Amino acid sequence: MTTPPASSNRPRVLFLCTGNSCRSQMAEGWAKALKSDVIDAFSAGTNPHGLNPLAIRAMKEVGIDISTHSSKRPDQLPVPMDIVVTVCDSANESCPVMPGARVVHVGFDDPPRLAKGCASDEEALVHYRRVRDEIRAFVAGMPASLPGWSAMSFGQAAAPSAQISL
Repeated sequence: MTTPPASSNRPRVLFLCTGNSCRSQMAEGWAKALKSDVIDAFSAGTNPHGLNPLAIRAMKEVGIDISTHSSKRPDQLPVPMDIVVTVCDSANESCPVMPGARVVHVGFDDPPRLAKGCASDEEALVHYRRVRDEIRAFVAGMPASLPGWSAMSFGQAAAPSAQISL
């Protein structure tokens, strides 16, 4: 994992899900591709279990390579976070305490769960593509899509942890 340079004007944003295999990885990929001048993006999972090959494939279709990402826990990240965006209900319910971080919940459907009954990867990819594109729209709207963004001071400790759902 490459650690971004310390920056007093770019907040560190963690995209958190359960497995750190699909949605949070897509969000990190989009954030690095679309918003690297505005945020330092990371992803992690409350119970990481490796990257999902169809998530890698769906992101590759839009020119973003997440195949070198790794599945990790929040405590394995190199720096403290300013904002934690939980992208699934389970991670929102079991989000670890991260002092000084604002928690925002933006739930997205789980492509592997939606694709369980699919007969082929092509059929399953329909779900991955839809969620990928929904995550892109959310990330593209950052920072305005995050409540309290302008009120936070990123060069110093943020206000006490708060949880907001969108």
